[in-house]
Amino acid sequence: MTQAADLYALNHNECADLIAAVASETTVLVQGDMGAGKSSILNTLSQRMPNHHCVYFDATTKDLGDITIPMLKDLDGNDYVRFATNEELGLHLSDKPIILMIDEYGKANPAVKNALLRLMQERQIGSYTMHSDSLIFATTNLGAEGVGDLLPPHARNRIMVVRMAKPSHMHWLDWAINHELDFSLLGWVRDNPQLFQSFTDITDPEENPYIYHPRAVNRPAFVTPRSLHKASNLLKKRDKLPDNVIIAGLVGTIGDRAAMDLMAFVKLADDLPTLQSIKTKPEEAKVPTGAAAQCLIVYRTLTAIDRDWLDAWMVYLDRMPKEAQGMFANGVRAKGYSKQGMVMTNKSFSTWARTNSFLFAADV
Repeated sequence: MTQAADLYALNHNECADLIAAVASETTVLVQGDMGAGKSSILNTLSQRMPNHHCVYFDATTKDLGDITIPMLKDLDGNDYVRFATNEELGLHLSDKPIILMIDEYGKANPAVKNALLRLMQERQIGSYTMHSDSLIFATTNLGAEGVGDLLPPHARNRIMVVRMAKPSHMHWLDWAINHELDFSLLGWVRDNPQLFQSFTDITDPEENPYIYHPRAVNRPAFVTPRSLHKASNLLKKRDKLPDNVIIAGLVGTIGDRAAMDLMAFVKLADDLPTLQSIKTKPEEAKVPTGAAAQCLIVYRTLTAIDRDWLDAWMVYLDRMPKEAQGMFANGVRAKGYSKQGMVMTNKSFSTWARTNSFLFAADV
């Protein structure tokens, strides 16, 4: 993409804003790093627009015959051919608006790209016309990633192409907390912002051994937001699996270097005071002295906190350093935090917040 497109790269929510505003008339193609959450824009739009039916179309699995297929019809004794469209395009739902996401458009068979052009330009395919309030957008990887994403000029001219930036590690952490990802993974991510660097910002792939780079030919596994989610799923099973199995799985999910570094954090997390000790004896539960361990306790609490032990946590929190207390407060205040209402309406938290209002002046 051009330097201007990179300079004005949009975040996830801005891409969703643009699609919601213009995609009933102009198809928006979101182009970005692999595993950075392009496809999840459909989920974001579905939450914003509950009256639309969401349709996912995987362009990489289709051939020309999968777009439309002829069927014979009879009209007053005269045969003619009508083309029935693929159900996955959602065009049979003509009485309701849809949100159609054409995933991996850049990797599609050239014949499939051509077959979809009229739909993307005119909202029609064969004899089917989309509902006037329907939206169409597509996703694809960056061409520079070298994974086969090509966009012919005649197709490019029919659509609006925007670059989606990779999220920062802090923006991703807000999402991860709400989705209850493994807290030890969250602590590791917070300490390693380079995990979310794009290869486009790096000349030598050895500058960042964690991420995908097209020139790093001996790096089959690497860190993306998507692979971090998968690593979290594995870490949550570590009470059922020995360390060597966990490490093998992490190596195959996020790569050698990332797996070893992450496991060091996991070992630290396993030595933390238990949640049960904080719930039952918050005045006595061990408070670790290291900043990394304190960070892990805060992230563990943000993902697991419940009304039943919130008061006990506030007693424990008051024993922690002010930096850790501020980290918890800022986590609660983060936009979209799913347990924000529960925490902020708690009497113990309100009392603590009045006493420590200076901590809210800046992120800690």
